[in-house]
Amino acid sequence: MQTRTFRRTAVALAVAGAFAIGVVSADRIRFHQASAASVATAPTPAASASTAPAAALPDFSGLVQQYGPAVVNITVTSDGHKVASRDQDEDSPGTDELPPFLRNSPFFRNIPMPQMPHGPMRGVGSGFIVSSDGVILTNAHVVDDADEVSVKLTDRREFKAKVLGADKTTDIAVLKINAKDLPTVKIGNPETTKVGEWVVAIGQPFGFENTVTSGIVSAKARALPQDSYVRFIQTDAAVNPGNSGGPLFNLRGEVIGVNSQIFSRSGGFQGLAFAVPIDVAMQVKDEIQQHGKVSHGKLGITIQEVGQGLADNFGLNSPTGALVSSVQKDGPGSKAGLQPGDVILKFNGQPISRSADLPPLVATMKPGSTATLEVWREGKSKELTATVGTLDNEQVASNVDRSEVGKGRLGVAVRPLSADEKRGTDIEGGVVVQDVGGPAARAGVRPGDVIVAVNNTPVKNPEQLKELIAKAGKTVALLVQREDARIFIPVTLG
Repeated sequence: MQTRTFRRTAVALAVAGAFAIGVVSADRIRFHQASAASVATAPTPAASASTAPAAALPDFSGLVQQYGPAVVNITVTSDGHKVASRDQDEDSPGTDELPPFLRNSPFFRNIPMPQMPHGPMRGVGSGFIVSSDGVILTNAHVVDDADEVSVKLTDRREFKAKVLGADKTTDIAVLKINAKDLPTVKIGNPETTKVGEWVVAIGQPFGFENTVTSGIVSAKARALPQDSYVRFIQTDAAVNPGNSGGPLFNLRGEVIGVNSQIFSRSGGFQGLAFAVPIDVAMQVKDEIQQHGKVSHGKLGITIQEVGQGLADNFGLNSPTGALVSSVQKDGPGSKAGLQPGDVILKFNGQPISRSADLPPLVATMKPGSTATLEVWREGKSKELTATVGTLDNEQVASNVDRSEVGKGRLGVAVRPLSADEKRGTDIEGGVVVQDVGGPAARAGVRPGDVIVAVNNTPVKNPEQLKELIAKAGKTVALLVQREDARIFIPVTLG
């Protein structure tokens, strides 16, 4: 089976490399209109009353002519001894809405910038001007580890750019060039964008400068692995390596996103592209310009999706909210009273429909500010108040070794935790899964997992696990410690 990977869309071009390009021409039907903003409806006299009128395709030429000059081409170089760094391949909350074959794939990672064995490394990306005095937005991964950044305008002028700051959490970087009276883009509102709307991407895919592609908005608020703090705009506009950091326009000529990632088997476009919403990017820009860095809030918890099985076990009317699977010791969530097994239903009054809704809301809060949380605990709602902490690069899951539980209806062989396994952790009980089959295996329990609780009742030894399983109904919710994270696994018992 071929693996599927999310890939950053920056690409490094070898200075001495050579490749052949085949060019194919094709005739296209074009509908001329007064402006790209208005999509005319073509009347069809012969059409029956039940036939919908045909809509003319939009003409993007006016948009490109007006705002295309504000899109820039970016070239980065390094000394040949660095390899551009990439985020670590870590599990993140919010991936549960993806299909299992994607969610559990070990190949969710960014492609490193290729490095020449000798001489400097060169890479290309895109960006756009947001103020006439030379402030430019692009992706953080485009300029990561760059020794020199050059910006080329559509009028062929080139400038050395200074990186004012970069935020890897949102993958946004801010550049500054020494120029004035530059053309700028118009900033739009992603919240008003609708799925199905036409969008236009401009950038330099594979080094082809100022390339224009179009498509539609395929989805909004999309959560991706490794990027749980951004809800992406998904589009099928052709975006390839080199489009990174370029703008995504709506038909009104407003930028609604910054093209950041693609989903691809080969590294090239396959119809799935993702853009950081422009309101997120502009907030990052403002903080970098004002403070020189970006601070993100955190609660210090690990969360997961609430499926139907877990909703049934917790007494929820529907699968909704963010299930707290672990709480960082002495973290903001712990101090607020959050516990494993809590389901966060609202954050500052905003409903949490899926687990992926929560991280972006927390990340946009200022550290030290106060947040109210509505949680579901033991069959009823409860309100908590938390003081938001500061997000860093450290994992927020509890540091606990592996361990797990029982047999019989569950289908596991377990042993108690050893003294060494307990030492230095906050686990007092739990059992280590040595072998697994039947219902537990089908639910996703693995050897080496530690069963910490059954239906929120802590498990201290194998005998207690057997008793809890024997008394349980048709399903149970196992709280499992897996490496450095805790997750709830719903199991339909045999």
